Amino acid sequence: MDKVIITACICGAEVTKEHNPAVPYTVEEIANEAYSAYRAGASIIHLHVRYDDGTPTQDVKRFEECIKAIRKKCPDVIIQPSTGGAVGMTDDERLQPIQLNPEMATLDCGTCNFGGDDVFVNTENQIKYFGERMIERGIKPEVEVFDKGMIDMAKRLCKKGYIKSPMHFDFVMGVNGGISGEPRDLVFMAESIPEGSTFTTAGVGRCEFPMITLSILLGGHVRVGFEDNVYLSKGVLAKSNGELVEKAARIARELGREVATPAEAREILGLAPLNS
Repeated sequence: MDKVIITACICGAEVTKEHNPAVPYTVEEIANEAYSAYRAGASIIHLHVRYDDGTPTQDVKRFEECIKAIRKKCPDVIIQPSTGGAVGMTDDERLQPIQLNPEMATLDCGTCNFGGDDVFVNTENQIKYFGERMIERGIKPEVEVFDKGMIDMAKRLCKKGYIKSPMHFDFVMGVNGGISGEPRDLVFMAESIPEGSTFTTAGVGRCEFPMITLSILLGGHVRVGFEDNVYLSKGVLAKSNGELVEKAARIARELGREVATPAEAREILGLAPLNS
């Protein structure tokens, strides 16, 4: 099997310092957390950005500031901006970071309840619009799916030319409103993607480490970080994203798979070599 790509989702749009004081908000904090993850073995930084008070934003200038700061510390890491943004943002507001022409960006392929009255809306036409904008700029989407039907949507839109093949999926497991984080669910998802695709698994909360362990065994890749889970183990807050990445890397090696470098991750994902 290929080496394991570790993605670090360092802050997200919802988790706060009240959940864990180490959650980064400022440009400096975001760069330092990215570096802690990179140093521990993360090849991809999945990036949301905040204003200094913790408010999530898709402002392209804020993304540019954060990306430049991360690049100074992690020159070869793959930076993957989120186009999910936060609930209630417009399409073009969510798409702002692709103006910076990143190698990858996320593409959410379905609508999902996020608890209470929050609904994360991604209609078919929205997905097509996002896919077209990414193709125009040569950006590889990470196809974010919260349930099996979203895989089917991605497959249909790939056939219609809105998403290029081979696709790289991110299975987000255990979200309130999406598929649960049980082993049978991950096996079902992994067996549902087209041949030649790759996948990463993200488990939310307490299902993070069980889900990434199974993903490694199934030949997939893994995502960890404060966006998904702020605990290193039950009741023990992680001191940094790096601690979560270190644990993921340790699990991978114990299961016989080495951790991919950024250059190896680019090769696995079909991205152009850096500075090519």
